[in-house]
Amino acid sequence: MEGNGRLVSCRQDISAIVNEQTAGAKHKDLSRNFSSVRFVRGDGNCFYRALCFAHLESMHGDARALQRFKEAIIRSCSEFSSAGFDETCFRCHLNTVVSVVEQCQADVQEDQLYRLFNEPKTSDSIVQYLRLLTSARLQNQADFFGNFVEAPNLQIYCRQEVETMAMECDHVDILALSQALDICIHIVSMEGHEQHLAHHVIPEGAEPSVHLLYQTSHYNILYPRAQNSGRTRLNSEKLTLDE
Repeated sequence: MEGNGRLVSCRQDISAIVNEQTAGAKHKDLSRNFSSVRFVRGDGNCFYRALCFAHLESMHGDARALQRFKEAIIRSCSEFSSAGFDETCFRCHLNTVVSVVEQCQADVQEDQLYRLFNEPKTSDSIVQYLRLLTSARLQNQADFFGNFVEAPNLQIYCRQEVETMAMECDHVDILALSQALDICIHIVSMEGHEQHLAHHVIPEGAEPSVHLLYQTSHYNILYPRAQNSGRTRLNSEKLTLDE
């Protein structure tokens, strides 16, 4: 899986993952349903970086969708406040995300998004915002999410496992961030011994704007083939917190 050393690679044909000589059932399944892939650096931040890039890319040219997303980012101030975050902790990262969305609104070329996500300072600030927002949502919904974390308490979990850069995300974090930003995520998993891919749609029944490949504790971005541009539902199952 070659990303040319970038935080987010250019879009590549699915054959960059699928070796026709050694392809098993899962790889063939992947090739049938997805046309291309975009690699994300495996630095522990791959889920957050992939999610935001893919979601913004899915809204390219859709002024209304971009405006709604920007408003959702601005409204997240209340999420942070409810969780007791000091504004100095999140404001600069929130402003970075708003600035990136505004540049996407002003730019008709998709390469602007690619450039911004490969600027380490900008890209990592986006990741940090998403981590903090995930933490805030977990703490604001502590009665629910607190049952699914392995830590002395939820605050310790959030501080050590969620807010800290380069820490891999868990299922509970994905669900919390999906809720916080109202983003539907389709995760295609290569894991397990089954013959076919596992498809997880979060939340179940919604239309995903983001398609991610999960393999060996790492996330990359997938692009469905035209006939599968809606939901890929082969062996589809809900990603639940008790997996």
